[in-house]
Amino acid sequence: MSDHALDMRNRASAFSTWNTTTYDVVIIGGGITGAGIARDAAERGLSVALVEAQDFATGTSSRSSKMIHGGLRYLPQGDIPLVREAASERQILRRIAPHLARKTQFVLPATSAAGIAKLRAGMWAFEKLGKVPAEDKHQVLNKKEFTQQEPAANTDPFSGAVLYPEFLTNDARLTVANIRAAKAAGADVLNYARVTSFEMENDRAIAARVSSTLDGETFEASVRAKLFINAAGPWVDAIRALEDDTQTPKLTLTKGIHIVVPHAVAPVNGTLIIQALDKRSVFAVPRHGFTYIGTTDTFYEKTHYWPHVETADIDYLLQSANKALRVDPLTHNDITSLWSGTRPLISQPGKKPSDISRKDEIWTGPGGVLIIAGGKLSAYRKMAERIVDQCVKTLGLTAKPCITATTPLPGGEGPQSVEDIMAKLLSTCTPAQALRLAELYGNEAEKIASAPNPLRAEAEHAVTHEGALTLEDVWVRRTARAWFAPKAGLPDLAVMASAMSPLLGWTPKEQANQIQHCEKRHADNMTNVASTS
Repeated sequence: MSDHALDMRNRASAFSTWNTTTYDVVIIGGGITGAGIARDAAERGLSVALVEAQDFATGTSSRSSKMIHGGLRYLPQGDIPLVREAASERQILRRIAPHLARKTQFVLPATSAAGIAKLRAGMWAFEKLGKVPAEDKHQVLNKKEFTQQEPAANTDPFSGAVLYPEFLTNDARLTVANIRAAKAAGADVLNYARVTSFEMENDRAIAARVSSTLDGETFEASVRAKLFINAAGPWVDAIRALEDDTQTPKLTLTKGIHIVVPHAVAPVNGTLIIQALDKRSVFAVPRHGFTYIGTTDTFYEKTHYWPHVETADIDYLLQSANKALRVDPLTHNDITSLWSGTRPLISQPGKKPSDISRKDEIWTGPGGVLIIAGGKLSAYRKMAERIVDQCVKTLGLTAKPCITATTPLPGGEGPQSVEDIMAKLLSTCTPAQALRLAELYGNEAEKIASAPNPLRAEAEHAVTHEGALTLEDVWVRRTARAWFAPKAGLPDLAVMASAMSPLLGWTPKEQANQIQHCEKRHADNMTNVASTS
């Protein structure tokens, strides 16, 4: 194993390698599903390549609610296997990457004693099915205790609440950690490279044409594989069309947005589960000096990387939060940033967005391409294990057993808790800075915190160890400053760009363009916030 460095700067060499190699498996899509598959397959000894059209985790896998659910929400649907799997998977992630599975208290209010009793029955069943450890068992809060736990909550309509632990993650960093582990295990991975066509032989896909999407590059390659896997998320149907353009679309896309406000104006202590005006559940989540509120769930037809945010989306979340919190009413002026994304769901015509199943499905296309769609972030590792099992069987290979449940992800070796890592950082950092670095980098945080300029060190680390090639990669997906930093991290862009510039050979003009791109991205994203401020 290497030191898990993911350095994507030698792109000419990468494209050249692809032109001359036939892999067991080529994965199309560098979100959490593709990343998990690449890691598992490579660690089992398969020869693996992964290609991503933009940056790793650019799509859905950086736009989620950033939660690893235990599966409680699936109990009312009677989906016992899904509950068991989700509960088991969150404990596994906690072991292999403790910094990316941070326990937090979820607060679920109830309006009556009967409501509390119903919630408790569900929790008991969940805890038994999920083999939840004693320290993670739920607690019941009466009205007074609920008010003490969450002073900012409007407790008037409620008789109490149930308090139970769930886990928060950083979805983009979890994806990149899996990509890094795949690379360390021998996989060839490439971001900013789009599959544009398949080469067919005897009606089977035997090669894929790949073109660079990075500005100024003209690299192309034809990558050959015994088996292709389409794990392109919202773009699954677009890749299916390359295999056979007569196929009927399989996906329905829905859009979810989250708004971010300073924690001081929405000072929740735990993750408060809010009932929105249409009876859906919305979360208010404290994180690194901010509170994010989400998510919406509406049909969305476009496969945009940055889905358009409507004023109605924002108002839906503000109205829901204002009903649930006893604070000065939140307005558009309080929003410091927001993110939007699309969910790739298997079509179920006639169902409302929130009623469509989140289960994953696997099928084989007419050209032999294995297709995976749907699924939840929480279950990504188990999904990958099932798919790689199928690959091994399909190809008739002899492979090593799956080890992803016991092998730490980068930053998770130790094991060290986030609290242990924080303690080591407090000599050079404030508690808030130490918590942020520990949660983002795990046991790699010390190296960054001890640098003369930690902000520059983060940007440099993103290039040399995390595959970043643009300023947006670092601002949005490696450091999360686009969401959880004062003024959306815009004041940090110049320092980060200057740190990246010598590593990536940017001219002064290109460095300025990188900054302007991020500033415009933020302005465009906030259009319907600013217009009503």
